[in-house]
Amino acid sequence: MAETPFDKSATGRPRILILGGTTEARQLAGSLAADGRYDAAISLAGRTADPRPQPLPTRAGGFGGAEGLAVFLELEKVSLLVDATHPFAARISHNAAAAAAATGTPLFALRRPAWDARPGDRWTRVASVAEAVSALGAAPRRVFLAIGRQEAFHFEKAPQHSYIVRSVDPVTPPLNLPDATAILAHGPFAEADEATLLGEHHIDVIVAKNSGGTATYGKIAAARKLGLDVVMVERHKPVDVPSVSNCDEALERIHQWLSPVKDRGV
Repeated sequence: MAETPFDKSATGRPRILILGGTTEARQLAGSLAADGRYDAAISLAGRTADPRPQPLPTRAGGFGGAEGLAVFLELEKVSLLVDATHPFAARISHNAAAAAAATGTPLFALRRPAWDARPGDRWTRVASVAEAVSALGAAPRRVFLAIGRQEAFHFEKAPQHSYIVRSVDPVTPPLNLPDATAILAHGPFAEADEATLLGEHHIDVIVAKNSGGTATYGKIAAARKLGLDVVMVERHKPVDVPSVSNCDEALERIHQWLSPVKDRGV
């Protein structure tokens, strides 16, 4: 097992493990880092080559499924597990719920609300990235692909389109497409900058995941202003665990559960 991210000298303080990878996880980590009542750490999936430094001690990489996470929770005597992963990281969320149930570890999810369509939005809602490919249609279009890198390969089935592909890390292997331009960038992205980018590349349709939050909403607002189509990949039904929608609510939940400190042998 990887070296523990927790402070070995922090005896008597309840241990909080955040499963991170989102802006909200980073915000929560910052708040807990400044609160001496807790021994908190954050875990990242390790899918980003050069992740931003976190305010808390950090581990990277998977646990080995639900069973591996359960072992970690028990060995490290974790008092509370917070699932603040990406809304589309369904497997990690399922593993977290299973591990928490197996070990009796309290768990809640920090889930930012999904975006709602507003007047002027031209959304085509789909249930998966594979469906998004079909939703683009047969006629050639200029597509701004903003779904991350892991599922970009699906669009190799629609080589008639021209693509601008934005991701934090390069798509590997490179897409086998005749016209695909890669942009490496890390949000947040302002609406005005997104509008400029879309205009410069003559984009007429955006493919996006309904991630929610403000960091990547700029492209959606810009599309509305410019009258562009958006193929929106909607979320699946989340794991049925207690949840909050923002960092303030998460902190309130933490204080409710861990004050007074529950004895888990720490």
